[in-house]
Amino acid sequence: MSGAVSAVTAGDVLQLVRDGEASSRGDVARLTGLSRTAVAARVDALVAARLVTETESPGTGVGRPPKRLEFEAGAGLVLAAAIGRSRAQLTVCDLTGRVLAAGEHEQEVGQGPDDVLPRAVDRLRALLLEVGADPADVLGIGVSIPGTVDPIAGTSLNSAIMRGWDGVPIAPYFASLSAAPVVIENDTNVIALAELDAHLTRYQDALIVKASTGLGAGIVAGGALQHGARGAAGDIGHVKYRGASDVPCRCGEVGCLEAAAGGWALVRDLTAHGRSVSHVRDVVALALEGDVVARRAIRGSGQAIGEVLAAAVTLLDPAVIVVGGDMAPAYDLLVAGLRETLYRDATTVAARDLDVLVASHGADSGARGTAVLALRRVLSPAAIDERLNRALRAVRV
Repeated sequence: MSGAVSAVTAGDVLQLVRDGEASSRGDVARLTGLSRTAVAARVDALVAARLVTETESPGTGVGRPPKRLEFEAGAGLVLAAAIGRSRAQLTVCDLTGRVLAAGEHEQEVGQGPDDVLPRAVDRLRALLLEVGADPADVLGIGVSIPGTVDPIAGTSLNSAIMRGWDGVPIAPYFASLSAAPVVIENDTNVIALAELDAHLTRYQDALIVKASTGLGAGIVAGGALQHGARGAAGDIGHVKYRGASDVPCRCGEVGCLEAAAGGWALVRDLTAHGRSVSHVRDVVALALEGDVVARRAIRGSGQAIGEVLAAAVTLLDPAVIVVGGDMAPAYDLLVAGLRETLYRDATTVAARDLDVLVASHGADSGARGTAVLALRRVLSPAAIDERLNRALRAVRV
């Protein structure tokens, strides 16, 4: 047996089953080159861990049909906490990402982790009770927050818009709920993860734009999410924009794109025009009702975003731009403005066949992507192998 074949682990086998590539032990042997004995050892370990079930396949009338391998979605749960500036979305999901229970609540802008995260933990605990689950069933917890994050340290990283969060470890807040690992990600990047079963099945190179209270971009290149050297890739909201050259930004600087085009800036501008709005969702609602000032503001936001994105499109040459966030329900207005400046300023070759699409999962994109974040961690081959090894060590003890 070659080294490459012997290196195929039970975690790798589970991945084949989850991806639908292997539905029988014979499939596993054919795809991996493992011997029958080696396949049996790996599959038996997965069955014992309740991660895989074997069921009788319908007979064909010729010989004994192989047993069918199926991933057991009910072998555990993941929790997702998508924390925004003004709203938190919480979900309990099975191991396929199917939502079993969900809730959300508004929160005051600018609150620190000591106010936001205990409330999220309490809501997740209530959701677990709602589905009759035990915290011991939780295998992983995903958390997304605005701004730059350090996924290794599990903290917000030097974010001017998340004051009071810098360097604060997120995982300890969830320790009273579950001992499961906590994984943290930026709120725009999780929208990209939510597209893995949608737009990103067609496109390997993409820009995922979150147009909400703030502005951000997720970069997907060659099918992989890019974080940059310091985890700050895609922070377009704080790129300097000539249309806001003398406008203060909430980050403390002057002249950022957000100061002209972010949702908070639209609220500021519409309030000055006598509209009663407190969130960009209110601006969107007015625009969809036909309010001329709100419609002009959203289209203008798109124009500003497109002007900044033109440089990114020329540099990165994506095949698609996917637009999500709280402004996405006004997609036609927003993207009309975005296309105007993007196609004007980007190079012809980069913009020629560029698609611009709305996020596939709408307002659920953040929560869905945060669940995917947790699932990718706890169902990775390495994590599965470690889980099986812990179980084996426990038996030996």
